Order: sequence, then C-alpha cells, then structure tokens
Amino acid sequence: MADWTLHVLIDPKQVPLDGVDNLCRALRDGGATVAQLRGKHSDGGELIRYGEAFRRATRDTGILFIVNDRVDIAMAVQADGVHVGQDDIPVEVVRRLAPNLIVGLSVGSEAELRVAERARPDYIGMGPVYPTPSKDDAGEALNVDGFRRLCLRAKRLAPVVAIGGIQPDNAKPVWESGADGIAVISAVMGAPDKRAACFALLASRG
Repeated sequence: MADWTLHVLIDPKQVPLDGVDNLCRALRDGGATVAQLRGKHSDGGELIRYGEAFRRATRDTGILFIVNDRVDIAMAVQADGVHVGQDDIPVEVVRRLAPNLIVGLSVGSEAELRVAERARPDYIGMGPVYPTPSKDDAGEALNVDGFRRLCLRAKRLAPVVAIGGIQPDNAKPVWESGADGIAVISAVMGAPDKRAACFALLASRG
C-alpha cells in the first residue's frame, strides 16, 4: 500500500541532473515518501532525462515516483503514477492508457470534488490550503476551515494529500484537519538542508 505522508514536488530547474541521486537520498533520510516530478516549463526531452534519473533514484531509495500532468512521460519512464489536474487528461482516460499507474487528481472546490466522486482517483491532492507563490495556476486558498470541510468528504473516496503554502510553522492544523499526507515545493526545495526540512514537516504532526 502506498504511503502518502510527505510528497515533495520537484522542478527539473531546481536540481542538476547529476544531483538527483543525492536529492532522493536526502528526501528518504528525512522521511519523504513520494517524489513528484513537475516540469511545467520543461520540454519532453528534459522531462524524459530527469524522469529516467528519478526512476532509478527512487527505486534505489524506496520512494514512490509520480509524474505531474504528463501521462506520456510517466509511461515512458515507468513511473509509479501520474497526478492530473481537473483540466488535464481525465482519470478514466489515464486508466485506459496506463492501467498500472497510480492516478492522483487535484481538487480545490465542491464542484471539483464532485468530479472526483465520479472519477475515483487513487488519491486526491487538495488545495491550495494556504496562498502559495509556487504554483501560478493555483486557485483561491481554501484555508484550514475550508480544507477540513472538503477533506472530511473526500476521505470517503481516497486518501487526501494537502497542498499549497504548507510550511513547518503552519502544517500542524492541516494534519489535525484530517490530511493523510502533505505535498510541498518550497518548504523542502527552497531549504538548504532538505533532509532537515522534511523532518520539520513531519514533526509538525505532533
């Protein structure tokens, strides 16, 4: 069974190709359970190169490997799964194309939760919980109360992974609201010590 506790989203621009192995070891040692490759501004060739490197490194470290949006890349590099947004390839189409992939779906509103109820993804990425500069297409922040309301319903469908503006100093209320996991970008990738940053996020569970 997949462990959704701590997802770290990584843009190829944030790490040199020859640094992928060390990054994955630091994430594992800090307690991260999922590495998600998210290259919004990368071409297919770059994503393949990084995807192959992350596939090798995550196999070596035992971290689950997810590709954001790009089903073709996920299939090409034999990733464990793919995460899609509401405007990307629908979950049911992903399952037809790649029945062995784990499929995550973004949810940020009541209407999007209704889509998830029909689509039945393997996990739900819910947010943004807090305002975030890391994702330029993120919707309006749910804040903790809004996240809690949606999360309680969504957990009947699939594990819920909170995302959006989560840092060690504001993560505790998110855990307390029922999140099965949290997903971060800057909280880890912007930290000089990525292992310690992962530890701090997990310590916030109390």
